[in-house]
Amino acid sequence: MSKVRTRFAPSPTGRMHVGNLRTALYEFLIAKHAGGDFILRIEDTDRERYVEGAVDIIYRTLEQTGLIHDEGPDKDKGFGPYIQSERQASGLYLKYAKQLIETGNAYYCFCDKERLASLKTEVGEDGKEITIYDKHCLHLSKEEIQANLDAGKPYVIRMNMPTEGTTTFVDELYGEITVENKELDDMILIKSDGYPTYNFANVIDDHLQQITHVVRGNEYISSSPKYQRLYEAFGWESPKYVHLPLITDENHKKLSKRSGHSSYEDLVEQGFLPEAIVNYIALLGWSPEDNQEIFSLDELIEKFDYHKVNKSPSVFDINKLKWMNGEYIKAMDNEKFYEIAEPYVKEKIKKDLDLHKIMDMVKTRIETFPEIGEKIDFFEELPEYSTEMYTHKKMKTNSENSLEVLSELLPILEATDDYSVDNLHDVVFKYIGEKGCKNGQALWPLRTAVSGKQMTPAGAFEIMEVLGKDESISRIKKGIEMLSE
Repeated sequence: MSKVRTRFAPSPTGRMHVGNLRTALYEFLIAKHAGGDFILRIEDTDRERYVEGAVDIIYRTLEQTGLIHDEGPDKDKGFGPYIQSERQASGLYLKYAKQLIETGNAYYCFCDKERLASLKTEVGEDGKEITIYDKHCLHLSKEEIQANLDAGKPYVIRMNMPTEGTTTFVDELYGEITVENKELDDMILIKSDGYPTYNFANVIDDHLQQITHVVRGNEYISSSPKYQRLYEAFGWESPKYVHLPLITDENHKKLSKRSGHSSYEDLVEQGFLPEAIVNYIALLGWSPEDNQEIFSLDELIEKFDYHKVNKSPSVFDINKLKWMNGEYIKAMDNEKFYEIAEPYVKEKIKKDLDLHKIMDMVKTRIETFPEIGEKIDFFEELPEYSTEMYTHKKMKTNSENSLEVLSELLPILEATDDYSVDNLHDVVFKYIGEKGCKNGQALWPLRTAVSGKQMTPAGAFEIMEVLGKDESISRIKKGIEMLSE
């Protein structure tokens, strides 16, 4: 068996869509699982959609996600160029198109826009217009063709599809698929600007670069018979096709920019870790037999089997991704966590406080890094809050007994200079023991007073240790004042 070679062939049209990243990931995993090569090829022949800087985005995304290519524009292993426009400039695609003309599998088409417009027909309930070419130029004589070429008449080169019989190809997930040849239009191979169409160029490139597995979205299934015809026309062996299910949003609509999380960079900007993104995207269509959910990239390489990819559409569940991201944050090395979290902390806290202690508090309580701000902002300044927060049914607290507890704790805490967590615990629990009240009856009002929040990333003692004695006392006095009004 030949060495497995897969390729990721993105078009540089902007940010990398989640679907494209999944394609890249699966191609990477297929290659690495089999000890093969993962190739990067830039398909930039669609000049109208080309976006400046998009190639850099492709490189950056692959690097950040760990999907390191074995070959590509920056790593030529003898199958280059790896940029389609450079391949086109060498006359490669035109050479192969002319080869098909010589064998009768393709032909020059000189039809102008007006004539092509006359071939449009409406199909379907929505009245969508399609153009089915009628092979008009197939019947031109060699003399007519040459005269048109000599006159500089614009042309395209079309595939000469059979009108009878069937074409069959095999997909690794969907099995054998057969279509009637009469349904296949004479697709354009070379456009009037001399550039190849996507359909033609990728077949030529896949063959020449010895690609063994082609992975793409299942929206390309309908085009696959055309690719098959090209392989057969050249007498080439076709690669294995793996068509992936659609990725939808929570409403089962195609994942679009409007969702806010359609691209890799969107997700990074929202505070998701590359490792978590890769892990989650791997499970959009594939799942291991043992229901494991958290994978390193090495574990994915070991366990991934493309035959187990589900044919049904996959729902992108942002909440599931948040959960997974939270698991990655919890497992993160502290130093790395501090490095990522610190800018978010410094954005909210300008006071000279122990930021590491604050970050330790939130590490197990966040799912994305931008959540840090709303969880810690009270350290910088006590927020405006209602005395209703002191009333908690479960803790058996209300405004009256909260005022009593804070008033009794105040002189005790004023007399204490050691504001370590351990000492504060001993001091307050001594008071609780002597008073004979429930723990919550003392701790709830205390935490409320020093934080002004119902939900905090730590208990009263941890908060007071960071705030220090002066600020803690000041906030308790503020609570007493509010409850006394």
